[in-house]
Amino acid sequence: MIANVKSSGMTVAEYLAWEAEQPIKHEYIDGEVYAMAGSTLPHNDIAVNLTSLLRPFLREKGCKVRMSDAKVKVSEQGPYFYPDVVVSCDERDRRAIEAIHYPRLIVEVLSPSTGAFDYGQKFQFYRQIPTLEEYVLIDATQIRIDRYTKNAAGKWELTAYPENEEDLAACQLELTSLDFRCALELIYEDVELKGDTNLGIE
Repeated sequence: MIANVKSSGMTVAEYLAWEAEQPIKHEYIDGEVYAMAGSTLPHNDIAVNLTSLLRPFLREKGCKVRMSDAKVKVSEQGPYFYPDVVVSCDERDRRAIEAIHYPRLIVEVLSPSTGAFDYGQKFQFYRQIPTLEEYVLIDATQIRIDRYTKNAAGKWELTAYPENEEDLAACQLELTSLDFRCALELIYEDVELKGDTNLGIE
């Protein structure tokens, strides 16, 4: 997101009504509205790749994957965010019109302008969602993925991919919240990265 475009004090109802008439997306935090920054083509390609991998896998599991046009609300009072990929397995979200409220998995593809916020304050907000089990951050400039999972004690644990660059081609991302695994090379397939675009992946 970028600088706020509306003065403070906007209610959730005012935000939802106002944003429905805007040509671009806006996120909402504590009465402030922030315009969404444009993404790069590698950013978009990564989100498309992961969504394409998840969609057929989830079809028989009662879960639904959505991309960046789907709002997620942390609570009835907000914040409201637009993650790059979100999966919900709750029937209430299948019937929802304005926003998803019961996500199981949220994925953010990192941009230079938003990466620090995605790791920091946004993750703090996302952790308030009781149904969220997994939060994944995917770098769009190099092959790097950080996966946070909530353990049985409610604590968040980090797994970084790849663990060893020598095993890059064989490295797989595991999404335990969905019982899903896929090779990192599929997530980064046809993605133009900065510098060396192959990084050991053929």
